[in-house]
Amino acid sequence: MSKKVAAKDVIVKLIVGAGQASPSPPVGPALGSKGVKSMDFCKEFNARTAHIENGTPIPARVTVRPDRSFSFELRTPNTSWLLLKAAGVAETKGKLKGAGKPGTETVGSVNLKQVYEIAKIKQSETRLSGLSLEGLCKSVIAQAKTIGVNVVP
Repeated sequence: MSKKVAAKDVIVKLIVGAGQASPSPPVGPALGSKGVKSMDFCKEFNARTAHIENGTPIPARVTVRPDRSFSFELRTPNTSWLLLKAAGVAETKGKLKGAGKPGTETVGSVNLKQVYEIAKIKQSETRLSGLSLEGLCKSVIAQAKTIGVNVVP
């Protein structure tokens, strides 16, 4: 899935809600400055994320070639977002937020089965497929601790 990036290619990293890409900021200015028609990206992005829950923040890595053509790969949502969603944290101002003082405050809790499911989601990503599921679970648990989510057996 990953392709060689030529020296003249430009990489643009975006985080866009699934099914919600539009030529307005941040997509339009980021791609327009590189000479890419943002509407083409938006149509393809929305089509490729149609099966995902609307609004889920999906990181996209767009490779823009010198002839202004582009390709992009989608990544899995951030681990912290998946944890907060699994813990049932309510959105404030359209965003999920962790604890202000992790370690002393908690915003919710997840069980080990949910940690395992999140690790499976992350393992489906090409760049993380070489890591063991146990290692990914440990990483998810460590991330939970940093955002104030308790992990219960």
